[in-house]
Amino acid sequence: MIRIDELLRAYRRGYFPMSDPEDEKVYWCQPYKRAVFCLDSYRPSRDVLRLTRKKEFTVTLDKEFAGVIKGCAAPRKNDHETWISDEIIEAYTKLHSLGIAHSFESWYQGELVGGLYGIALGGAFFGESMFSRRSYASRIAFDHLVFHLREKGYLLLDAQIMNPHLQRLGAVEIEHEEYMRQLAHALQKKIVFL
Repeated sequence: MIRIDELLRAYRRGYFPMSDPEDEKVYWCQPYKRAVFCLDSYRPSRDVLRLTRKKEFTVTLDKEFAGVIKGCAAPRKNDHETWISDEIIEAYTKLHSLGIAHSFESWYQGELVGGLYGIALGGAFFGESMFSRRSYASRIAFDHLVFHLREKGYLLLDAQIMNPHLQRLGAVEIEHEEYMRQLAHALQKKIVFL
């Protein structure tokens, strides 16, 4: 079992957990390059703006954390493995009950079709995972997350490891030293997420 104090200490030191799909053992990761979002320069795509105007999705905050983390843990279409083990689900669910982990949910006609979750510490938000069962559902949730973080005064949105989806959303990679500098600065802020 992942101890909550150990998990929070790891984030403050630039680590995050992932489990191995083979044996579900949890490993602590600290990549040399980190994917982050520049909150001030984020611009939603035209498609996201169009869907937001049409109000095709309803977005909520912390309404269905369990559904989001389970959606994120489900194997993807072309990948039958997941790094989100039962142990990780249990730890983040505990963090959610403590008001540290949060989710944004995208709903379509009353059905949960996408979302994301992560943890908030100081002025940093650590995005853990997102899922989508309908086109643009996770992007709409992400858009709401970014605007929420801006409104609250967050300094860092950590996306951990770069992938093509994050790159399309506007993530950039920074070196470890720069990440640790930004993290230290962000952790000094006292922000209430909700």
